[in-house]
Amino acid sequence: MVKTRSVSAIENGIVIDHIPAGQALKIMRLLHVVNSKQRVTLGLNLRSTSLKLKDLIKIENRLLAPHEMGYVAIFAPEATINRIENFKVSEKINCALPETIRDVLVCPNQNCINHIELKGYFKLEGSPSQVKLRCFYCEKQFERDQVEEICL
Repeated sequence: MVKTRSVSAIENGIVIDHIPAGQALKIMRLLHVVNSKQRVTLGLNLRSTSLKLKDLIKIENRLLAPHEMGYVAIFAPEATINRIENFKVSEKINCALPETIRDVLVCPNQNCINHIELKGYFKLEGSPSQVKLRCFYCEKQFERDQVEEICL
């Protein structure tokens, strides 16, 4: 059996690996790379020994700020962020959930002021495998798949 790479290497930038299948598009929107000028490689439903299927995002010439790493952790708590310099991994960062997240997700409660004003503010609860988001305004708790990103 011949091994091949399904995604090409990048010279400088980041690789977000071990994203659960189906979560990469949400992360890309949260990181605002969909309409950016950066070269982005997106891998969906790639084979993985630990996850069976995973997504992968490569962004050339871009680093992530700490709050952006938190965005990744909400939808991919087990993800690793690899910093690439000269085609080699120079740093490997494990994602960590932030305590709160502001202005990127909207409350699904139709009666919440957050839903109307699009100024989401959530406290993260639970474990990395069972992330729950509690709206600061209406105080209701939601699964991460119930909330949607604010389209800016």
